[in-house]
Amino acid sequence: MSDTDSFIDEVTEEVQRDKLYRVMRKYGWIAILAVIVLVGGAAWNEWTKARKTADAQALGDAILTAIESDGPVEARIAALSDLQPDTDAAAIVALITSAQMAEGDARADAIAKLKAIGARSDLPTRYTHLAQLKAVMLDRDSAPADKMDALSALTQAGAPYRVLAHEQMAVAQIEMGDTQGAIETLQSLMQDAEASQGLQQRASQLIVALGGDPVAQ
Repeated sequence: MSDTDSFIDEVTEEVQRDKLYRVMRKYGWIAILAVIVLVGGAAWNEWTKARKTADAQALGDAILTAIESDGPVEARIAALSDLQPDTDAAAIVALITSAQMAEGDARADAIAKLKAIGARSDLPTRYTHLAQLKAVMLDRDSAPADKMDALSALTQAGAPYRVLAHEQMAVAQIEMGDTQGAIETLQSLMQDAEASQGLQQRASQLIVALGGDPVAQ
């Protein structure tokens, strides 16, 4: 390579470096800002996760303290009512509170509370359907036909507690005097792949008690 070619290469490299430095001086702040945003975002996410975890642990401790209290059930209900968690956690606390109410002499209040949760549109179905199902299970006064109506939406395909709702539907059919219908519902439940072993066993025992055959014909 001639001296001229070497000189041209050196000049070209110098020009390129000079252009690069000018670009960095002009736009380098953008790269620095991007790094700050990325690092800051990651730190914020970690802090948010840690805060949510700490809040959840604190709420869990408060719930356990309330329900494990040796005082009267009214005191446990009052302690649970004092908790002020966010929307989803509030639904969980309300479900636990209703269970405490049912243990005492406030079954009607528990059912009303569960129905209120079940009617909310801002909660996931895993909470609203559970509340509706528990309300039916606690209700001793409503007509069986009304219970069947309340359970119908809970037995649809994809419903989170579908098989449990079918079990309660069989109970309502027994209350109505529809023994054959209850047997058929329970037989179908025994063939349901989503039914747990315990649920299938309960269904089998109930079918036998009703004078039916656990194996669907």
